[in-house]
Amino acid sequence: MADDLHAPPLILLSFDGGNHELIEQWAKEGYLPTIAALMERGCWAKTTGPEHIAEHGTFLSLLSGISRQQHGYYYFRQMQSGSYDLQAFSHRDTNLLPFWSHLQGKKVAIIDAPDSNLVPRLPGIQLMQWSVHEAAIQMQPPCAEPATLLSDARRIFGPQISVSEFKANSTLSDDYQMYKQFLRRIEKKGQLCRKLLSNDRFDLVVVGFYEAHTAGHRLWKYRPEVEAENTLLTHAIRDIYQAIDREMGSLLQQLPNEANVFILSCFGIKDQYPTTGLIEAFCRQLGYQTILEATPSLKPLNLARRLLPESWRATIGTYLPLHVQERLLADHFRNSTDWSKTTAFAIPSLYTSFVRVNLRDREPQGIVQRGKEYQMILDRLELDFKQLIDPVTGKPAVERIVRTVDWFNCEPPDSLPDVFVEWQAARYFMQQVLHPRVTLVQEKQMNYHRDSYHSLSGFMVATGPSLRCQNGLSNISILDLAPTFLALMGISVPEEMMGSVLQAIIRD
Repeated sequence: MADDLHAPPLILLSFDGGNHELIEQWAKEGYLPTIAALMERGCWAKTTGPEHIAEHGTFLSLLSGISRQQHGYYYFRQMQSGSYDLQAFSHRDTNLLPFWSHLQGKKVAIIDAPDSNLVPRLPGIQLMQWSVHEAAIQMQPPCAEPATLLSDARRIFGPQISVSEFKANSTLSDDYQMYKQFLRRIEKKGQLCRKLLSNDRFDLVVVGFYEAHTAGHRLWKYRPEVEAENTLLTHAIRDIYQAIDREMGSLLQQLPNEANVFILSCFGIKDQYPTTGLIEAFCRQLGYQTILEATPSLKPLNLARRLLPESWRATIGTYLPLHVQERLLADHFRNSTDWSKTTAFAIPSLYTSFVRVNLRDREPQGIVQRGKEYQMILDRLELDFKQLIDPVTGKPAVERIVRTVDWFNCEPPDSLPDVFVEWQAARYFMQQVLHPRVTLVQEKQMNYHRDSYHSLSGFMVATGPSLRCQNGLSNISILDLAPTFLALMGISVPEEMMGSVLQAIIRD
């Protein structure tokens, strides 16, 4: 497609953490009039597919058009290539740029786009990491281009509004105060966006709202189907969705009527408690990961490790700064395993489990040969996972087992785990899981015992002069969205993008 300098503007609004079921339900019930109006005039679909095997990196795939098979981002903690070291990881470490890096000559307004780096020398404004999910702020401070935009945002928005997704032993009063903070921040974010976008006309507008994600976790326990009615927070999550819908509506009223508009969510929230201890016990008790026999040492840190019970060490660790906790975790991961006798191991994670085969020529002390032996280990892992039973329900404890080589039709991956394991959703902590040969047991992590995780599918609704009104569509792949955005803006789709233009939603 030849580049078209006269294509209608494109507006993308990110509804981070928005459950597609809740969005559709509340739109139909009249609580989300902005989204309902877009659904009536345009088309909507559930987003799903291979990219949805982990929450982290999903928006990177969507906005770059590059599969996670290539960019390799799947979690905030990943292994350093060629070592058994763990490192903090984010979208910035992939060096991928979003699709608007191909829009040289067009003016953009980018405000808190998810999983996106600044694009140098692009006309317009870019404000990143301003009011996003709290974990993302910890990874990277706010940044902008031009740099003076940061001071403008501070002047318009005022002091940053601190929100959190989890507080140990929080009371109803604690959570109600945080609920009001969420609503304040949504309103302030809308004011900031309207002010910044009122100063010019833009070819592309991208805005991210993150409160449905953070508040979804914090307020998940108050949903009416979980807890009896209370007057304070029974409908708190719905209120958060309504507030975001309202600010999106106000924003769209200010922007050009002839624009093509998309509202996007990559994942929602679901019932689940951490499973860190279960996957560790699985790898060790079933003979995949061999614990290194400790040698006597008089170093104070080593003495403390030997003399203090593991539960005591875990409790003490919760009082240390996060970066110190991560360093201790990485040290324990690297030095507590006999790699020369280990065939597979888990990368420490909270919910979805990530298993790596100790593959020769990929891991420093890999012992598993590529080919038949590698496949045999994958077969054995899958069989063992399928035999895990939750004693509370008597049903399988694992919902989905994904082999990366089959999922992406590729060779053993360099960065990604070899197996992704999604545990069954549950409203209780799975303290025990049964296997025919062993019982896996885990203890609560009191510093982070959150009751929710991410439902690995999303939502898209779109309308505009270039789009067909087709109402509900079949599921779509997020890799097809970046090529579609470029096509709608009259820009040729680069060869490195892995999806296809969604011709079915574009008018002839």
